[in-house]
Amino acid sequence: VQLQASGGGLVQAGDSLRLSCQASGASTFSRYTMAWFRQSPGEERELVAYSSQFRYAQYADSVKGRFTISRDNAKNTLYLQMNSLKPEDTAVYSCAARLSFLVGRMTQSNSYDYWGLGTLVTVSS
Repeated sequence: VQLQASGGGLVQAGDSLRLSCQASGASTFSRYTMAWFRQSPGEERELVAYSSQFRYAQYADSVKGRFTISRDNAKNTLYLQMNSLKPEDTAVYSCAARLSFLVGRMTQSNSYDYWGLGTLVTVSS
């Protein structure tokens, strides 16, 4: 499975941005748990949100109410709608995938088998 993230850029605080992650080589994309992670310089990689095959979604507390994860299984594409962006959202955002779902473990980066190259989001104040 290959993942390609896109949509990053430089925006101002309060702006919106939508990231996309195109998956190829996944014949049953709908069965994958898909996630967005982010990493800022000097920081650990952290979960932003994930979407399970059952359409269950979980978000980091820092983005709840501002970010929305969604997926179009027909297009093998994962999205992250980011609203009310803050300077602290500045990071490289990466998408990840795992075929199946591990209860209680999908917030952990080592639970994912496939990773795409990240896309940089920079939010200026």
